[in-house]
Amino acid sequence: MADAPAPTAPSSESAEAALAFLTEMSPDLRGAAVLGPDGEVLAATGEEPERWGEDAAALLAAADAAEGVPVEQVHIATEQGEVFALRGEGLAAVSVTDRFALASLMLFDMRSMLRQLARRDETSSSVGRGADKSPIDGQIGPSAEEDGQNGPSTGKAD
Repeated sequence: MADAPAPTAPSSESAEAALAFLTEMSPDLRGAAVLGPDGEVLAATGEEPERWGEDAAALLAAADAAEGVPVEQVHIATEQGEVFALRGEGLAAVSVTDRFALASLMLFDMRSMLRQLARRDETSSSVGRGADKSPIDGQIGPSAEEDGQNGPSTGKAD
């Protein structure tokens, strides 16, 4: 059996657009980054984008060591805010939010963003949730496949 090809990183422009959309969709977001297959920072908020890569690597390494296997997601909540890290589709994302951000929603949005970046050449499904227009592909809302529905995500069928 042949080895699967190594995942390729999306362009910085695609990662920046996805991160901008995540920021728009997540009002509690303080900052975030998208990391490529080798941990390189593809897009990040703030003045020191390289720090996101270093800190995300340390966070994921600590979580992996605690679990004994590579973890898919990390969620840490403190009195000052919350941290989320997610691996998926050969990429990783990390974000910092205000306290009491909805964890399930934040992780859903991050997972959707990574899925969209990984499928950038294969599909025209949207990043994020709801009927918001994605700056990445111009489509409206997630595909029925992504949101688990078999029909339109809004409105009534006649």
